[in-house]
Amino acid sequence: MESWKDKRYWLIGASEGLGRALAKTMSNHGIELILSSRSEKRLKELCDELPSKASYCCMDVSNLKDVKRAAKSIGEVDGIIFLVGAYWPLRSQDWDVEKIETMCDTNFTGAARVIGQVLPTMIKKNRGHIVLTGSLVGYRGLAGSIGYGASKAGIMYLAETLYADLFNTNIKVQLINPGFIDTRLTKQNKFNMPFIMSPEKAANIFFNFMKKSGFKKDFPFLFSMIFRLARFLPGWIYYRLQK
Repeated sequence: MESWKDKRYWLIGASEGLGRALAKTMSNHGIELILSSRSEKRLKELCDELPSKASYCCMDVSNLKDVKRAAKSIGEVDGIIFLVGAYWPLRSQDWDVEKIETMCDTNFTGAARVIGQVLPTMIKKNRGHIVLTGSLVGYRGLAGSIGYGASKAGIMYLAETLYADLFNTNIKVQLINPGFIDTRLTKQNKFNMPFIMSPEKAANIFFNFMKKSGFKKDFPFLFSMIFRLARFLPGWIYYRLQK
């Protein structure tokens, strides 16, 4: 079994929701954490709560210069977890270019910026761990998910390509696709959210998968089956079901 003590992980998107819960779960296992988000106050409060060594580095993933600054100040890490998420429920009929740009630039391009700062060192040392967070909505186009669904589909493809490129190396790449988690972001939703779970429960599932060697984890299982099977439906059925 892999020992997590003496490991050093950079957790991006740690100030709220799943990221905050995951930080507590990992810290309970003795992992040193470097926490990033834009909120210094929330990061400082979280560091003070954690039982194991923790520090923070404020960062805006939409700004390449800021990402480079943060990565340089943090130095080498054993792994990164990208949990940053911008989200608004948005239909094409209500197109909001600023919100859509923010979702794409934060959720997808933000991950590319961060990976670009740590992957070269991991490749040089042939060692590392990259964990990306997709979403079940990324499996196929879904009404009301303009921006968010596209950004998560991009993350999923990015993770798959990283996994393929690094398959025969000692760099572990993992993709975790959750369903609904009870956070400040999902509170914007006006519709029923099946199988919604607490950040703490989701964090346990998240970390338990990080301990394994597998590439992809979709959860909750029953809910995820709907999205995975939907990929095989003919378009004329799939899109009519969304009306």
